[in-house]
Amino acid sequence: MFIYSKIYRKLRRGPQVILPKDIGIIISYSGIDKNSICVDAGTGSGWLAVSLARICKKVYSYDIRQDFIEIGEKNRQHLGLDNIEFINKDVTKGISQKDVDLVVLDMPGSDKALSAAKKALKPGGMVIGYLPHTEQMKKFAQRAEKIGMYDLHAVEIIVRDMLVRKEGTRPSTTGIWHTAYLLFARKPEPQIAAKTQPQKDSQGAF
Repeated sequence: MFIYSKIYRKLRRGPQVILPKDIGIIISYSGIDKNSICVDAGTGSGWLAVSLARICKKVYSYDIRQDFIEIGEKNRQHLGLDNIEFINKDVTKGISQKDVDLVVLDMPGSDKALSAAKKALKPGGMVIGYLPHTEQMKKFAQRAEKIGMYDLHAVEIIVRDMLVRKEGTRPSTTGIWHTAYLLFARKPEPQIAAKTQPQKDSQGAF
Protein backbone atom coordinates (compact mmCIF):
# COMPACT_ATOMS: atom_id res chain seq x y z
CA MET A 1 0.00 0.00 0.00
CA PHE A 2 1.21 3.49 -0.85
CA ILE A 3 2.89 5.23 2.10
CA TYR A 4 1.70 8.81 2.61
CA SER A 5 4.21 11.53 3.31
CA LYS A 6 4.64 12.43 6.96
CA ILE A 7 2.35 15.45 6.82
CA TYR A 8 -0.69 13.35 5.88
CA ARG A 9 0.02 10.65 8.46
CA LYS A 10 -0.11 13.29 11.18
CA LEU A 11 -3.30 15.03 10.06
CA ARG A 12 -6.64 14.45 11.73
CA ARG A 13 -9.41 12.72 9.80
CA GLY A 14 -13.10 13.16 10.34
CA PRO A 15 -15.14 12.94 7.13
CA GLN A 16 -13.78 11.36 3.96
CA VAL A 17 -10.68 13.12 2.61
CA ILE A 18 -9.27 13.85 -0.83
CA LEU A 19 -6.24 11.57 -1.04
CA PRO A 20 -2.73 12.58 -2.16
CA LYS A 21 -3.13 10.83 -5.54
CA ASP A 22 -5.96 13.21 -6.43
CA ILE A 23 -4.46 16.24 -4.68
CA GLY A 24 -1.33 15.92 -6.84
CA ILE A 25 -3.39 15.98 -10.05
CA ILE A 26 -5.48 18.92 -8.83
CA ILE A 27 -2.32 20.92 -8.17
CA SER A 28 -0.47 19.96 -11.35
CA TYR A 29 -3.39 20.23 -13.80
CA SER A 30 -4.62 23.56 -12.40
CA GLY A 31 -1.15 25.14 -12.61
CA ILE A 32 -1.49 26.98 -9.29
CA ASP A 33 1.60 28.59 -7.77
CA LYS A 34 2.79 30.84 -4.96
CA ASN A 35 0.72 33.77 -6.27
CA SER A 36 -2.56 31.86 -6.58
CA ILE A 37 -5.77 32.46 -4.63
CA CYS A 38 -7.85 29.30 -4.17
CA VAL A 39 -11.29 28.36 -2.87
CA ASP A 40 -11.94 24.89 -1.41
CA ALA A 41 -15.55 23.78 -0.81
CA GLY A 42 -16.28 21.82 1.31
CA THR A 43 -13.59 21.65 3.91
CA GLY A 44 -14.20 18.10 5.10
CA SER A 45 -11.09 17.25 7.12
CA GLY A 46 -9.09 20.02 5.45
CA TRP A 47 -6.54 17.81 3.68
CA LEU A 48 -6.94 19.61 0.35
CA ALA A 49 -7.02 23.04 2.01
CA VAL A 50 -3.70 22.52 3.80
CA SER A 51 -2.12 20.98 0.69
CA LEU A 52 -3.12 23.99 -1.40
CA ALA A 53 -1.95 26.38 1.32
CA ARG A 54 1.55 24.90 1.26
CA ILE A 55 1.80 26.15 -2.34
CA CYS A 56 -0.63 29.05 -2.77
CA LYS A 57 -0.74 32.61 -1.52
CA LYS A 58 -4.18 32.22 0.10
CA VAL A 59 -6.84 29.53 0.53
CA TYR A 60 -10.47 30.10 1.50
CA SER A 61 -12.12 26.89 2.66
CA TYR A 62 -15.93 26.70 2.93
CA ASP A 63 -18.13 24.19 4.71
CA ILE A 64 -21.70 24.22 6.00
CA ARG A 65 -20.66 22.15 9.05
CA GLN A 66 -18.84 23.88 11.87
CA ASP A 67 -17.49 20.60 13.25
CA PHE A 68 -15.70 19.93 9.95
CA ILE A 69 -14.23 23.43 9.96
CA GLU A 70 -12.89 22.77 13.46
CA ILE A 71 -11.07 19.65 12.20
CA GLY A 72 -9.62 21.66 9.31
CA GLU A 73 -8.54 24.39 11.71
CA LYS A 74 -6.71 21.87 13.91
CA ASN A 75 -4.88 20.53 10.85
CA ARG A 76 -3.98 24.10 9.83
CA GLN A 77 -2.55 24.75 13.29
CA HIS A 78 -0.68 21.44 13.27
CA LEU A 79 1.17 22.45 10.10
CA GLY A 80 1.68 26.04 11.21
CA LEU A 81 -0.05 27.53 8.18
CA ASP A 82 -1.31 31.11 8.37
CA ASN A 83 -2.73 31.52 4.86
CA ILE A 84 -6.01 29.56 5.24
CA GLU A 85 -9.33 31.12 6.17
CA PHE A 86 -12.17 28.76 7.08
CA ILE A 87 -15.69 30.00 6.37
CA ASN A 88 -18.93 28.45 7.69
CA LYS A 89 -21.18 29.08 4.69
CA ASP A 90 -23.10 27.32 1.90
CA VAL A 91 -21.24 28.13 -1.34
CA THR A 92 -24.37 27.53 -3.42
CA LYS A 93 -25.53 30.85 -1.90
CA GLY A 94 -22.40 32.59 -3.16
CA ILE A 95 -18.62 32.89 -2.77
CA SER A 96 -17.39 36.15 -1.24
CA GLN A 97 -13.99 36.18 -2.95
CA LYS A 98 -13.49 37.46 -6.51
CA ASP A 99 -10.81 36.98 -9.17
CA VAL A 100 -9.61 33.68 -7.71
CA ASP A 101 -7.46 31.26 -9.69
CA LEU A 102 -9.04 27.98 -8.62
CA VAL A 103 -12.28 26.71 -7.09
CA VAL A 104 -12.49 23.04 -6.03
CA LEU A 105 -15.97 21.67 -5.34
CA ASP A 106 -16.09 18.53 -3.20
CA MET A 107 -19.63 18.44 -1.87
CA PRO A 108 -23.04 16.88 -2.55
CA GLY A 109 -24.84 18.63 -5.38
CA SER A 110 -21.68 20.45 -6.43
CA ASP A 111 -23.21 21.31 -9.82
CA LYS A 112 -25.48 23.72 -7.93
CA ALA A 113 -22.39 25.71 -6.88
CA LEU A 114 -21.00 26.16 -10.39
CA SER A 115 -22.61 29.54 -11.00
CA ALA A 116 -21.12 30.88 -7.76
CA ALA A 117 -17.75 29.38 -8.70
CA LYS A 118 -17.81 31.04 -12.13
CA LYS A 119 -18.57 34.44 -10.58
CA ALA A 120 -15.66 34.01 -8.14
CA LEU A 121 -13.11 32.98 -10.79
CA LYS A 122 -10.92 35.35 -12.73
CA PRO A 123 -11.08 34.98 -16.53
CA GLY A 124 -9.07 31.88 -17.37
CA GLY A 125 -9.50 30.52 -13.83
CA MET A 126 -10.39 26.89 -13.25
CA VAL A 127 -13.09 25.00 -11.39
CA ILE A 128 -12.58 21.35 -10.47
CA GLY A 129 -15.33 18.97 -9.42
CA TYR A 130 -14.42 16.05 -7.16
CA LEU A 131 -17.20 13.64 -8.11
CA PRO A 132 -17.57 10.11 -6.70
CA HIS A 133 -20.20 8.90 -9.22
CA THR A 134 -20.52 9.01 -13.00
CA GLU A 135 -24.02 10.47 -12.72
CA GLN A 136 -22.61 13.39 -10.73
CA MET A 137 -19.86 13.88 -13.30
CA LYS A 138 -22.40 14.05 -16.13
CA LYS A 139 -24.59 16.59 -14.29
CA PHE A 140 -21.52 18.68 -13.42
CA ALA A 141 -20.30 18.69 -17.03
CA GLN A 142 -23.72 19.57 -18.45
CA ARG A 143 -24.15 22.42 -15.98
CA ALA A 144 -20.63 23.72 -16.61
CA GLU A 145 -21.26 23.85 -20.35
CA LYS A 146 -24.68 25.47 -19.87
CA ILE A 147 -23.23 28.40 -17.91
CA GLY A 148 -20.46 28.95 -20.46
CA MET A 149 -17.46 27.16 -18.99
CA TYR A 150 -15.13 25.59 -21.54
CA ASP A 151 -12.11 23.31 -21.95
CA LEU A 152 -13.80 20.51 -20.00
CA HIS A 153 -11.68 17.47 -19.17
CA ALA A 154 -12.37 14.53 -16.85
CA VAL A 155 -9.97 11.96 -15.40
CA GLU A 156 -9.92 9.14 -12.86
CA ILE A 157 -6.69 8.48 -10.99
CA ILE A 158 -5.95 4.89 -10.00
CA VAL A 159 -2.83 3.84 -8.09
CA ARG A 160 -1.72 0.22 -8.57
CA ASP A 161 0.94 -0.92 -6.12
CA MET A 162 3.72 -3.20 -7.33
CA LEU A 163 5.29 -6.03 -5.38
CA VAL A 164 9.05 -6.04 -5.97
CA ARG A 165 10.57 -9.19 -4.44
CA LYS A 166 13.43 -11.60 -5.04
CA GLU A 167 11.07 -14.28 -6.33
CA GLY A 168 9.45 -11.96 -8.84
CA THR A 169 7.77 -8.65 -9.51
CA ARG A 170 4.06 -8.26 -10.13
CA PRO A 171 1.13 -5.92 -9.45
CA SER A 172 -0.27 -6.10 -5.94
CA THR A 173 -3.82 -7.28 -5.43
CA THR A 174 -4.41 -4.18 -3.31
CA GLY A 175 -4.17 -0.49 -4.11
CA ILE A 176 -6.04 2.78 -4.13
CA TRP A 177 -8.58 2.29 -6.86
CA HIS A 178 -11.63 4.50 -7.40
CA THR A 179 -12.02 7.51 -5.13
CA ALA A 180 -13.65 10.06 -7.45
CA TYR A 181 -13.64 11.51 -10.93
CA LEU A 182 -11.98 14.88 -11.38
CA LEU A 183 -13.67 17.19 -13.85
CA PHE A 184 -11.83 20.35 -14.91
CA ALA A 185 -13.49 23.37 -16.53
CA ARG A 186 -12.23 26.86 -17.25
CA LYS A 187 -13.89 30.30 -17.17
CA PRO A 188 -13.51 31.90 -20.59
CA GLU A 189 -11.35 34.94 -21.09
CA PRO A 190 -13.13 37.79 -22.93
CA GLN A 191 -11.90 36.90 -26.40
CA ILE A 192 -12.92 33.24 -25.97
CA ALA A 193 -16.29 34.12 -24.45
CA ALA A 194 -17.08 36.24 -27.52
CA LYS A 195 -16.28 33.34 -29.84
CA THR A 196 -18.28 30.75 -27.93
CA GLN A 197 -21.38 32.86 -27.19
CA PRO A 198 -24.46 31.48 -29.04
CA GLN A 199 -25.43 33.66 -31.99
CA LYS A 200 -29.00 34.46 -33.06
CA ASP A 201 -30.07 33.87 -36.64
CA SER A 202 -32.11 36.33 -38.71
CA GLN A 203 -35.31 35.11 -37.05
CA GLY A 204 -33.96 35.82 -33.57
CA ALA A 205 -33.55 32.13 -32.70
CA PHE A 206 -30.32 30.51 -31.50
